This record gives sequence, C-alpha cells and structure tokens, in this order.
Amino acid sequence: MAGSTYKIIELVGTSDTSWEEAVKTAVETAGESLRDLRIAEVTRLDVVVENGKVTRYRARVNLSFKYHKED
Repeated sequence: MAGSTYKIIELVGTSDTSWEEAVKTAVETAGESLRDLRIAEVTRLDVVVENGKVTRYRARVNLSFKYHKED
C-alpha cells in the first residue's frame, strides 16, 4: 500500500467578530482553490487594536492538503 504526501501552507484569516470566524475564513477561502484539505492547526491568535478597542481578530493557521503529482 502506497503512502500519501501532504503539503502545509500558512494562512492568516481575519474577522470583525471572533477568532473562530477568522479560522473559518482562512479554511473556507483556501477550500475554494485547494483540493483534499486535511488538517488546520491554529498556531497564533492576535487582534488589531485601534483607539484602544479591538477592531479585528486574526488567526494564523497551518493548513495541510494532499499533494497530487501532476501528470
């Protein structure tokens, strides 16, 4: 039985409402152009602060997908 190979990319998703939405944005946007998404690992969470208030949530995500050899 042959093994599989996966590629990992780093993305940053953003949201005005939550870190969860920021992660969802990153994964769903990647899913529009990448096939066989497998695992999303949140590696960092931060926020943008303007005038003393949180204005945007950001999530750094490592996303793996199955590597397919081009024919």
